Amino acid sequence: MKITNVEYFHLNPRLCDRYKGHEVRFSGIDTQTVYRVTLHNGVIGYGDERGHITLSEQQISALVDQSPFNYLGASLNAGLMGALYDAMGKAIDEPAYKLLGQKVRDRVPVAAWTRPAPPEDFASEITRAANEGYTIFKMHSDARHDIIEQTRAAQEVAPQGFKLHWDLNHNRPSAAVLRIVDELEKFPVVGFLEDPFFWHDIEGWRLLRSQTMLPILMHVPQLGGGPEIQREVADLYMIGENGLGNSIRRGFAAAAAGLSTVIQLTGGTLSKAMAMHLGAVVPNVSHATTLDDQYAEDVTGIRLEISEGSSPVPEGPGLGVDVDEKILAELAARPKSELPRHLGVLHLPGGTTYYTPSAPNVEQITGFVEGNVRGIRSEFWNDDSSEEFSRVYEQVQKEGTVKKG
Repeated sequence: MKITNVEYFHLNPRLCDRYKGHEVRFSGIDTQTVYRVTLHNGVIGYGDERGHITLSEQQISALVDQSPFNYLGASLNAGLMGALYDAMGKAIDEPAYKLLGQKVRDRVPVAAWTRPAPPEDFASEITRAANEGYTIFKMHSDARHDIIEQTRAAQEVAPQGFKLHWDLNHNRPSAAVLRIVDELEKFPVVGFLEDPFFWHDIEGWRLLRSQTMLPILMHVPQLGGGPEIQREVADLYMIGENGLGNSIRRGFAAAAAGLSTVIQLTGGTLSKAMAMHLGAVVPNVSHATTLDDQYAEDVTGIRLEISEGSSPVPEGPGLGVDVDEKILAELAARPKSELPRHLGVLHLPGGTTYYTPSAPNVEQITGFVEGNVRGIRSEFWNDDSSEEFSRVYEQVQKEGTVKKG
């Protein structure tokens, strides 16, 4: 059984209608790459991932004439690995999870997602996610927004048992994080803290884990995973985007140590299906994060069902979802979306406002690191054809950051 062709397609799917007017905030999310792997017997496998990824002729040539089974447990591009497992599963008429290990669950808990948002927008996203069947929501913290006010807004609308997965971006020393964690602990809706400190601050991780009851999640262990597990720096480790082979090994290593994992594969329904197959076999999976809830359209024409916080592991051959070639061709032919003329607007609690060419750099403007300016707010101001926008826009183009108030 040989690979005869490997293709990739750059897609530009529409985002959900709720994001109209917020295109700048979601820049880059509306791009995907779909891979198509064809075997000599006519079997075709598909996979996807976020972003426009390019394979070189050398990378493609290295795959052609090889057996797809040579890549079991490999760590090639996430979407390409999905296509290979889809092809392998279809070739033997078995679901992909049977090529990954012993199945331990039929459904996998899943998390909704959005880009950093002001408190009122975040509250709307929490309500949307709960209505769609989610019980976990992941979002990155951001220096342009007050994480405590965001959490408070989520707490006010979240149903009982709903949990936030806060990603704190591994960008601050402990002195800039510990007081924030102390505040976050007061909100029952907070369920997980991802990357609270710099990845290399092993002692800071250990200290925080010993002092908080909130589960601590590490995204990419810089020492490979084993040393971090031995040093007891986290309760959960993320797998998925760091390579499928690495994910399998790290997932089982964490489980052997009595720890849990979070799966992250970002893309459309094909990526989510691959995440569900991985989640079917890795013990102690807390939840999976994908971006399928961001898109109004998908090459499969569907989204996997969500109920009571989890989605099913597909049981069909390969990834268990079918690609509509007509939709694939349409999305591949669509030009990449263009952003409107816009400005970044940063409001400080004392009444000062800054206008910037795009997203404000809060630390550069204020001197304070992320999370240490309470009451801070930010938004994007799209060209509304007003004289005021034109005047401020021209000033910002000439001067850079403009301070008002």
